[in-house]
Amino acid sequence: MAEIIFKYFPNLSADQKKKFLRLKEIYSHWNSKVNTISRKDFDHFYERHVLHSLGIAKFFSFDKESRVLDFGTGGGFPGIPLALLFPDVQFLLVDSIAKKIHVVNDVAKDLKMENLATQWTRVENISEQFDYITGRAVKEIPKILQWVEPLLDPKSEKNNSGIIYLKGGEFEEDLNRVGMQHSVNELKDVFNESFFETKKVIRFYL
Repeated sequence: MAEIIFKYFPNLSADQKKKFLRLKEIYSHWNSKVNTISRKDFDHFYERHVLHSLGIAKFFSFDKESRVLDFGTGGGFPGIPLALLFPDVQFLLVDSIAKKIHVVNDVAKDLKMENLATQWTRVENISEQFDYITGRAVKEIPKILQWVEPLLDPKSEKNNSGIIYLKGGEFEEDLNRVGMQHSVNELKDVFNESFFETKKVIRFYL
């Protein structure tokens, strides 16, 4: 239920609440056609996808007018929840699978999200640089950083500029293999639900 979002983010505007409430309905429509979200997870949509995405915001706030790349966005996570939470920030959601970008475009259109753009492409084709790069890490961290570190603007003056990723499980060996400075934050410190027991937010920075 969307109430779990309002519990942890009590200062949402009426418009933001309305849009978060609408999210599950839109995704339910699309999930019957495209397997955007795992069927077994869909009953936990708000906890495991929306709140998980917003976990980034419990540790880092994006400065106004900053630019965020959500790399490998899939069905739009964490990009769409974050773009709803930060309407004064510009988000670019990128994925190499066309049908997933089609879903994201429909969600953004339905919710009139003017701060969100999409691109159907591989990361190698992106030439812009960003203040922040976000994502949910499913591949090895060194490989992810190899792809996205060049897209992080080294001249950014935005607060906490960096690559901010959601990651679960054990990944200490991966961290030992990367050269970037980093910090690790535990989502269990801010969310009580057992799902978050092993979930973390990692920020890599120059």
